[in-house]
Amino acid sequence: MLAIVPSATLHGLAGRFIRVEVDVAPGLPGFTVVGLADAALQEARERVRGALRNDGFAHPPRRITVNLAPADLRKTGASLDLAIAVGVLLGSEQIRARPDGVALIGELSLGGEVRSVPGVLPMVAALSRRGIRRVLVAIDAVDEARLVDGMDVAGVERLRDAVALIQLRRRRQAVVAPARVELVAGDPSAAAEDDPGEATVGASGDVGAPVPDLAEVRGQADARRGLEVALAGGHGMLLIGPPGSGKTLLARTIPGLLPQLDDRAALAATVIASAAGEGPIRDLRRRPPFRAPHHSSSK
Repeated sequence: MLAIVPSATLHGLAGRFIRVEVDVAPGLPGFTVVGLADAALQEARERVRGALRNDGFAHPPRRITVNLAPADLRKTGASLDLAIAVGVLLGSEQIRARPDGVALIGELSLGGEVRSVPGVLPMVAALSRRGIRRVLVAIDAVDEARLVDGMDVAGVERLRDAVALIQLRRRRQAVVAPARVELVAGDPSAAAEDDPGEATVGASGDVGAPVPDLAEVRGQADARRGLEVALAGGHGMLLIGPPGSGKTLLARTIPGLLPQLDDRAALAATVIASAAGEGPIRDLRRRPPFRAPHHSSSK
């Protein structure tokens, strides 16, 4: 049986709509992925196989062919894992989907957990442009996906949660996951390393170190005046001086002096942060992006 599941991938900084076509046919057991998939997507075969088994489903012993359309567009990353797994379940008739279309974006672990991927914002925007109004993403990416207007976003923690949201009510049944042993859950050192409370969140939702205030800088009146004039007029500026004279400190005050980004610029900055995988995104990045490359960097 042929199943078609909408999803998306990241192509540069832009999201691209992808049709995940899964054909489950009689024949020798096999799992083939076609459509210019990179190494991470080719490895989705093993992730999907493990996620199905460990989340209470059956991996069909049939010939499975996955086509990622359009075929001439190179696909990267693991954003299609969830769509491939649901396509296998639909193609093997283990579940039946609702008539309304829903897109799926997320990486699968071998245990069936759904993980967030970089570029959720541009991928959901690409789905919106194609007329899709409902999308399932990982729990951690719900706030980022909801930045796109008009999208009905639902977060899922596991593969079986996504199945429960898309299948027909008359075919719904309890899915019992097999028993497993998790040694990491009780490791206090691992929990301390993953504590998200160490990050500093600004008023605009940006994550990063606090920005020093120019009022805290003592001395260097000419340099401070030049910095203010350059930022107010949008001019370039070159700081020259001996080590320890305050050049780096003055440069670090720049983000706090620049005005907040407007909606269009904030969206562009947020898309770049999303594609770069810069942590969980809860709101538009209103703070102007600032980079401080080392002086030894090449041209």
